Amino acid sequence: MNLFTQPAPGRTAQRAPPLRVSGVDKRLHGVHVLRDVSLSVGSGEFVALLGASGAGKTTLLRCVAGLDSIDSGTIEVAGVPVAALRRRARRQVAVIFQRFNLVQRLSALDNVLAGRLGHVRSWRGIARRFERADRLLALESLERVGLLDYAVRRVDTLSGGQQQRVAIARALAQQPDLIVADEPVASLDPGSGGEILALLRRCCGEQGVAVLCSLHQVGWAQQFADRVVGLAQGATVIDVPASAFDDRHAQRLYARTAGKEPSTEQT
Repeated sequence: MNLFTQPAPGRTAQRAPPLRVSGVDKRLHGVHVLRDVSLSVGSGEFVALLGASGAGKTTLLRCVAGLDSIDSGTIEVAGVPVAALRRRARRQVAVIFQRFNLVQRLSALDNVLAGRLGHVRSWRGIARRFERADRLLALESLERVGLLDYAVRRVDTLSGGQQQRVAIARALAQQPDLIVADEPVASLDPGSGGEILALLRRCCGEQGVAVLCSLHQVGWAQQFADRVVGLAQGATVIDVPASAFDDRHAQRLYARTAGKEPSTEQT
């Protein structure tokens, strides 16, 4: 039985996009790190978030995931403000981290089951007493990323690429509307990085899960993303299809623009 063909608990047909960010501003220690940021991500769409270091990418992703608050504007997941999601955010928004964020002493299966914590009673999660359906879903998630044979292996015995596959399986097991990935391939070699992005794009496309993924590699954004959103000085300055993102956009995005207010370009 393919458990991914069944709707996630509590999920119904949504007209609102999985992610809508509108006019978001945020300051940290008096510094304006996000300025009137707006973007959206549709079901099954892979959006690459590009920008120089310090452009605000990680801050934006943390706000989208509900890990940081915003000063003004709105962030909605499937039409619901992130601030109102609370526990539901653990179901609807999955996060893939640069450093995997796995429990090294636990098995791959136990780490993937962590993606079910937002769907089960707290005591079950603490005791790791998951129901059969949750375990089957976790095993199927591992199978989708090619690691079913490694289900009982401790993750500290796996390679970096395999650990990131476990992290993707954990996100898939969560059955979210949106996956937020913060530099998910920065710790991997180029070969493994390309494989991970291809896997993430394929799995999420098959499930109709939206992906907002920050990257430093322009070539990978062009290869794997549907759209490219560029941040500069905390503002969205580029929002174009990945096929339209060219050297002119890259030069503009990564040029030194100190003291200049960036303007937005959309196609």
